[in-house]
Amino acid sequence: MNAYIANEDVLTRVVPVVAGALAVGGVAVAALPARVGMRRELRRRWCTWAVAAPLFLGALCMGPFGGALLAVMLGLVAVAEYARMVRLGRGERVVLSTAAVLVPLLGILSDVAPRVFDLRLVALLLVAGALPALLSGDTARGGERAARTVFGLLWIPVALTGLVLLDDTVVAIGVAVAFGDIGAWCGGTLLARMGGGLARPLSRLSPGKTWARVLGAGMGVAAGLDVAGAFTVTLWAAVLAGCVFGDLLESMIKREAGVKDAGTWLPGFGGLLDRIDSLLVALLLAMVVTL
Repeated sequence: MNAYIANEDVLTRVVPVVAGALAVGGVAVAALPARVGMRRELRRRWCTWAVAAPLFLGALCMGPFGGALLAVMLGLVAVAEYARMVRLGRGERVVLSTAAVLVPLLGILSDVAPRVFDLRLVALLLVAGALPALLSGDTARGGERAARTVFGLLWIPVALTGLVLLDDTVVAIGVAVAFGDIGAWCGGTLLARMGGGLARPLSRLSPGKTWARVLGAGMGVAAGLDVAGAFTVTLWAAVLAGCVFGDLLESMIKREAGVKDAGTWLPGFGGLLDRIDSLLVALLLAMVVTL
């Protein structure tokens, strides 16, 4: 009940700002002239934002149960995309999907939540991740399969459990990640024109991820946390690191897999992992600094 009340208070601050941002963004993309190359892409992204924002905020308005339901839905889609990208077999897919359902649900049990990330869960995830390769006796790529599965368990189901365990903070984190993504795009588009170090890529994994984007993301994250009344330097640093490294992490996985996007079904973004890559790492780091 306390988490529900706290979320309701944060949502009272956040919803008008998000609604206003969507309205302004809708007018802006609708007014773009036909000669703008990204016109169609930006309109598709706005449509995705217009659907995703109410779903995200509406689920979190329901408190831990809504957060768990949202985590399960996102997790099932995300692990399917991840397993397909890294070519995992049926056994690994079953392990990932089962964890995507069970791990977030553990978070809503008040007597289990404080211990949800203790060594017992780590041990169970390690064994579960390695089990399909062990049972199949795979000597060719068994270690690779086990490592990819354990990584997927930590990256997706465990991270999404933050939607349950972070209580009222999770609304602020979600808004800050969204503002950070917008700030990164604006920074990469506008600040990079100044040249110099700002136009330099942060990593060879993605030439488009420049220091200008990092600066823009930092300003966007700060604005999002401030809107939600949750700004602290520690949380700002955790969410910003999640925005930057989450994007690079998925870029690394996609480059190794030889694909451009994790999927094709989400207009303007590709797959679900292409939309929540920053959120996943931001949730993990936020749990590190707040729980």
